[in-house]
Amino acid sequence: MTGHKFITTLVLYVQPNQSAMRHKGLIYNLALLLYSLSAHAQVTPSGAAALMAHYPDFIKRYENNQLTLANGTTLVYDDKRRKSATERLDDPDVEDMFTQPYDTSVWLPTRNYDPGRVRHEQLMKYMYGKSEQEVRKHLVRVEWFNQSLLFTQVNGAADSLKAVVSELAALPASYHKYLANASTFYWRNVRGSNHLSAHSYGIAIDICVKYSDYWRWKNPGKGEEEEITYQNRIPKEIIQIFEKHGFISGARWYHFDTMHFEFRPDLLDRN
Repeated sequence: MTGHKFITTLVLYVQPNQSAMRHKGLIYNLALLLYSLSAHAQVTPSGAAALMAHYPDFIKRYENNQLTLANGTTLVYDDKRRKSATERLDDPDVEDMFTQPYDTSVWLPTRNYDPGRVRHEQLMKYMYGKSEQEVRKHLVRVEWFNQSLLFTQVNGAADSLKAVVSELAALPASYHKYLANASTFYWRNVRGSNHLSAHSYGIAIDICVKYSDYWRWKNPGKGEEEEITYQNRIPKEIIQIFEKHGFISGARWYHFDTMHFEFRPDLLDRN
């Protein structure tokens, strides 16, 4: 409803009351104030809402383009800068993590479609640990197909991985070859960058390298902004089980990393 229609409706509503008509100017001003308040009502972006819903122990509210963390720190949600795909990776605000929706119906990603590759490092460090030592304090063992892997228990990540294991174990034996020799926690930067890998936070698992593909291996010498050839050999059934329990898949990315699964439930409820 426009401001004019809102005000007119309110004025017409009180017209049968002659006493109220004598105060039409007052009523008009009141209606104008109410409309003004409505027009400027707080609208929470879907990304901020998802963060608050999935990480309530850490993210308390969104207001005036800022996220307030549990320790009172505030983060600018949207820095209002227009960025290339590479700039979003290298210098993201919180909103940049949600620029591309994670679409579970997309099996052949279009150019530079990499939902979840962008991570806000300050936010991640706040939740999972700002150093290797801090992250290690929250790691627990998860049994994984003849392996015992370290994974963070923060935000229920380890419990979600256990649920993945339970469902993967029920798949036919022919799928199990894709699950061998997995790896999880490793404090390091993303290859070819100066920002931390999701493995540093204990929220990512790489499954069998033998049947996995990585965009730099498949496209040697190619850079972030160049056209590349896509490849994936990980079965859809495995990917979908991970996604059911809050993990995104690097097989969905144009810059594919098909062995990579990362606990990011905030992205999955925005399909």
